[in-house]
Amino acid sequence: MQQIIKLVLAGRRMSGNDFLKLAAEADLYQLGFLANAVRKRLHPEAKVTYVIDRNINYTDICISACKFCAFFKAPDDLQGSVLSKEELLTKIRETQALGGTQILLQGGLHPELPLSFYEDMLRTMKATGIHIHGFSPPEVCHFSQLSGLSVRAVLERLRAAGLDSIPGGGAEILSDRVRQQLAPRKCSADQWIAVMEEAHRQGMRTTATMMFGHIETWEERLEHLERLRALQDRTGGFTAFIPWPFQPDNTALAETEKTTGLAYLRMLALCRIYLDNVANLQASWVTQGPKIAQLSLFFGANDFGSTMIEENVVAAAGVRFRLSEQEIRHLVTDAGFRPEQRLMDYSPA
Repeated sequence: MQQIIKLVLAGRRMSGNDFLKLAAEADLYQLGFLANAVRKRLHPEAKVTYVIDRNINYTDICISACKFCAFFKAPDDLQGSVLSKEELLTKIRETQALGGTQILLQGGLHPELPLSFYEDMLRTMKATGIHIHGFSPPEVCHFSQLSGLSVRAVLERLRAAGLDSIPGGGAEILSDRVRQQLAPRKCSADQWIAVMEEAHRQGMRTTATMMFGHIETWEERLEHLERLRALQDRTGGFTAFIPWPFQPDNTALAETEKTTGLAYLRMLALCRIYLDNVANLQASWVTQGPKIAQLSLFFGANDFGSTMIEENVVAAAGVRFRLSEQEIRHLVTDAGFRPEQRLMDYSPA
């Protein structure tokens, strides 16, 4: 253990075995100390960033039927819907009036909408001047399958229509055993990585995520992080990593025991220590609430995420924390840091 601690403090790369040993044996204070040391090395200034944006889910109709999702509607469900252009534009104008700089655009895997629908939606949105952070890898793979086009061609067309960057949604755990059990109709781990690699190759910046605390093992958490670190070594295209614990209420996995705040902080710290080549780590106040998110700033996080003017997916699982920009700035200042509004690429807003 002392050798691993010395390795991390010297700024050297931790192995997978080191990760598993820390996960099994390190106490919370050791993990916080190491993660905070990595954070300070990457971000020596006492600054915490955040972004003003809105999550827009353009449809809840989805063929994936993931066991962990409380948001989706089956294609034959009469309650399912697709947002109109007018609804989209109203949401964007509201966001811009609140100082918002981007839209996080994601939706279900709709079985009938053609690629031209998404291109038209992007052009309509882009005319407002907003940054569009949209379409996670499962959506891109779905568009590819429906259109018969390659992922490369789909991304080229989406970019031409106005897509600026790609969120890391749909990663869950990048292990095919987990994915086959939880979401067998969704893209594989290799396909998720391939979409991100192609997006990076085309010059797009993306984020990466992890949803943990369900059926995965510690070895599978490590597999997830290894895949991300290896891709970042190749491309450098990830701007940030966002881990959050699974929220089981109203899902097919409702009996799953919820991840505690302390277990979340442990995992956050381990991610900060292991992902030495991803600059920014985001706190998950949406799932953990403001106080644990504030503690996250001492366990490796340097970003408070989004104001989330609108959020539907986590809310469908019964978690409804809300924070205004003023509240985020207060929490950051109260923790001893300087808040700074940012853009998707982490440049100042």
